[in-house]
Amino acid sequence: MKNWKRSSTVSIITGIIFFIVISVIVQEYNLVLAQSPSTGSNTNKLSGIIPTTNSITSSYSNTGKTNSTENPTGVMYTAKFECGSIFAGEGPLRPGHYDTDVSIFNKDRSESTMFWNVVVNNGPSSNAVLVNLGSENATSITCLDIRRVLDNYNENFVEGFIIINVPFNSILQPSKGTIISSSNYDNDPLEVQVFYTANALDTLPHEIIVDKILFYIIQDGTGKIPSSMIRQPLDISIPSTLNQLSNTEDKVKEILAKQYNLTNDDLPKVVVRIASINVGVGVLIDDHAISLSAVRPQLVS
Repeated sequence: MKNWKRSSTVSIITGIIFFIVISVIVQEYNLVLAQSPSTGSNTNKLSGIIPTTNSITSSYSNTGKTNSTENPTGVMYTAKFECGSIFAGEGPLRPGHYDTDVSIFNKDRSESTMFWNVVVNNGPSSNAVLVNLGSENATSITCLDIRRVLDNYNENFVEGFIIINVPFNSILQPSKGTIISSSNYDNDPLEVQVFYTANALDTLPHEIIVDKILFYIIQDGTGKIPSSMIRQPLDISIPSTLNQLSNTEDKVKEILAKQYNLTNDDLPKVVVRIASINVGVGVLIDDHAISLSAVRPQLVS
């Protein structure tokens, strides 16, 4: 009887101990599940948004490092320029006179500091020129300015690029404060437009006085002038020179010589008679082209 009671007591005690052990294991397992992060979370970092002194936010980790995106250092405008004259087929453009004018307007409400320099095609680069441009003020860069900074291109045709840089550095732009993130700078502070002109004439179109000469070819001893033109009324218009004496017959013969390849020995063999001279006003044909384009900014890292 005593042995039975002793066995029962041992069984009861063993059951209680087993129940306690199982309960502890279950509680620890549930505690681990409760502390486990959700799927996709980072178990190594605790991230948060902390405002800086300029009300700009940055990401902070418990490792003590700041995870911020690299900010641009400024804005760059690139404008093509053509300056000078091309007289023959040497290129790169058709013969003519080319000019470029870059107009720059500061749209910002504060002063902007910019640097510009010139890069010549297949040639050197100039030193940078610093310009402080007030709010809503404008300036320009012309071919005269380009030649001045290049120094050794004062007569030759030159083409290339004008590089305009507007830095975000607070030392160079003190009126704009400290630059920390993209919310604290203007990525298009300037209005940059390029005006191109090209003219194939040496002078601008203007009114000129013209003499219209009516004449006859009385005799041609050279045989070079077509017979159908002999003793027929002919006319020609030539520019008139003010306050200068000239021989009208000589002028007509000079034109005939160019057209029919007459030599100096041939000219005495040609006899012309002037019938009348009328004075008129003519205008040179305008062979002039212009073009305007706006330059888009590019962020500089």
